[in-house]
Amino acid sequence: MTMIQTILGLPVENQIFFAVLGFSWTVYLWEAYLSYRQRRIYRSTTQVPEELGKIMDTETFEKSRLYQLDKSNFSFWSGLYSETEGTLILVLGGIPFLWGLAGTVSGRFGFGPEYEITQSLSFLTLATLFSAVTGLPWSIYSTFVIEEKHGFNQQTLGFFLKDAVKKFAVTQCILLPVTSLLLFIIKIGGDYFFIYAWLFTLCVSLVLVTIYADYIAPLFDKFTPLPEGELKTDIETMAKSISFPLTKVYVVEGSKRSSHSNAYFYGFFKNKRIVLFDTLLEDYSPLNKTGEEQPENTESDDTLSESKVKPKNKKQGCNNPEILAVLGHELGHWKLGHTVKNIVISQMNSFLCFFLFAVLIGRRELFLAFGFHDSQPTLIGLMIIFQFIFSPYNELLSFCLTVLSRRFEFQADAFALAMGKASQLYSALIKLNKDNLGFPVADWLFSMWHYSHPPLLERLRALGNVKQD
Repeated sequence: MTMIQTILGLPVENQIFFAVLGFSWTVYLWEAYLSYRQRRIYRSTTQVPEELGKIMDTETFEKSRLYQLDKSNFSFWSGLYSETEGTLILVLGGIPFLWGLAGTVSGRFGFGPEYEITQSLSFLTLATLFSAVTGLPWSIYSTFVIEEKHGFNQQTLGFFLKDAVKKFAVTQCILLPVTSLLLFIIKIGGDYFFIYAWLFTLCVSLVLVTIYADYIAPLFDKFTPLPEGELKTDIETMAKSISFPLTKVYVVEGSKRSSHSNAYFYGFFKNKRIVLFDTLLEDYSPLNKTGEEQPENTESDDTLSESKVKPKNKKQGCNNPEILAVLGHELGHWKLGHTVKNIVISQMNSFLCFFLFAVLIGRRELFLAFGFHDSQPTLIGLMIIFQFIFSPYNELLSFCLTVLSRRFEFQADAFALAMGKASQLYSALIKLNKDNLGFPVADWLFSMWHYSHPPLLERLRALGNVKQD
């Protein structure tokens, strides 16, 4: 109680600073506690639960348990580092220092303090560069130790580093022009700048969603049209049956990075496209094209013998009926309006945040709290208010969206069931869980807080426990 009284006796800017720092560590400790609960599940659940016995073999269960345990341990240490780094940046005045450094850099090119937008772009470049450099060792460890150890990584170090440089360059090419225009709009927008800023960010988000898969994603991955054949015909027929305006179906070469699988659709109005990862398709997955079949007389090699006995354990991806069931689930999101609902929620939230930003941006104590005594840069105001002041609201919103997402997933599963694809979706969920080494046992509190998709068993039960061969 004495500490609280002491803090309350401090100037307002100090109270804001300690409140931000305290809430950040409260969230971290809460997340660490939830992760501890889940790690306890990983450590203690060493046998396949009875209700999973018919859908998951012991070997896969153990692999997924160890994979998720390694990821959880890594997440603990990387999270601790991130929280410590963030605290040191705040306590040691890292933000005003970087702003001053950005001013020095801009000054060398003849742009003085009056060119605030130029200094803001220098600050943003330095901040993202710092973040990329400090995050690189963690990303390398995650990819080349954890993902490599469990058989998911397909990248070489050279490819990884080239990819990282390319991602940084593309991000800057988008981030800097968008930020400069946003800052310009805020400065010239008058009393209603928050409306213009919101409309601008809405337009940018719609444009990026529209062009991402056609112009941005191909810079990193190879997209090829799904060849004519039974699968493409069936996909087009299914899309037509629910009036989904499908124009193209692509296969993306995700296997050059990872053996994880995925599928998604994108586009607006009458121009929808479906993208399938090659690792999702049995007929396309490179894993199934190398060493899939063993000679008949290889009894001397235990490994080959085991592969011969259980060839399906080596099979990756889903067959065509299962692919259609997965797409039935994805198209269910569209038909039930989940995509539109998420966009509406996102934009309502964006508008509210810009409105509150307009109310708070003139408060000098917010800038004083973070070490800005002589200036109130708009970009810094955006950072302080959106990242720090709104953090309690952001946490609450994130939890609510997670709950809503789980509800949407159940509804999309029910849509696929209504299309007569329950059995195929049932087997596809089991295969995808196995391919991605998902662990089917979760602590209830960890699951409630983190899982945007319902746990496997809950989804299978909702599908009616369809009998599998």
